[in-house]
Amino acid sequence: DENPIKVLDEDKKGTPHRGYYWVYHNTEQKLVLFDYRPGRGREGPDDILKDFQGYLQTDGYSVYEDFDRRGGITLLHCMAHARRKFHEALQNDPPRAEYALGLFQQLYAIERTIKEQALTGDAVVQLRKQEAMPVLQTLKAWMEAEYPAIVVKKSPIAQAIAYFLPRYEKLCIYTRDARLNIDNNQVENAIRPIVVGRKNYLFAGSQEAAQRAAMVYSLLATCKLQGINPFYWLRDVLENMHRYTTENIEGLLPQNWKNLPEM
Repeated sequence: DENPIKVLDEDKKGTPHRGYYWVYHNTEQKLVLFDYRPGRGREGPDDILKDFQGYLQTDGYSVYEDFDRRGGITLLHCMAHARRKFHEALQNDPPRAEYALGLFQQLYAIERTIKEQALTGDAVVQLRKQEAMPVLQTLKAWMEAEYPAIVVKKSPIAQAIAYFLPRYEKLCIYTRDARLNIDNNQVENAIRPIVVGRKNYLFAGSQEAAQRAAMVYSLLATCKLQGINPFYWLRDVLENMHRYTTENIEGLLPQNWKNLPEM
């Protein structure tokens, strides 16, 4: 996912530059990477993911479509982004929006059951196949029937349906593998400190400062996912950094840090 950040730029006097933090979350290894880029083009993810193989979950932003054509990558979309558009359409068309949101709610109830019952592997896939897929098929059939009847195609409800239908197949992929999530809200959670930070520091002082902040965000967010108290980790790193060289400095990364204090 990508999130905007205002950055002071010496080449742009009087107005800050609009840069972006691109955020990557590895759910299996519990890692987070914030990568600052001055723009929102495909250059950022192309660089970071040039050697990536596996599942890639994103919203429907067109930049990510290129990855769908690469060998070894399976692109799937985020249900939360699709659901959000129907929530935004509540005031425009309450009956249709509420009906769709009710079906989305059923999908998320299934995911809560999986979590509460600590289901794994084939049990997850079987439950999603038996219960989630019929709901998804109902959503698709209902939208295909309703869309032609909507007069204003630029209305919020029409745009919500127009977002969902072309992405239907990729919105269903999560049902086929227990390792996959219904949405990428875990990335959204990692972005929250940026939102809070913007209210306090307002902008980054330079492009370089924005990238340095991205490094700090990456380390502290990874600490959180690894169950590490960032204060203890940072204190230990600062006290022992002189004992490391460029050859073994990776041992200080949160995911490699062995001296876990009691939290």
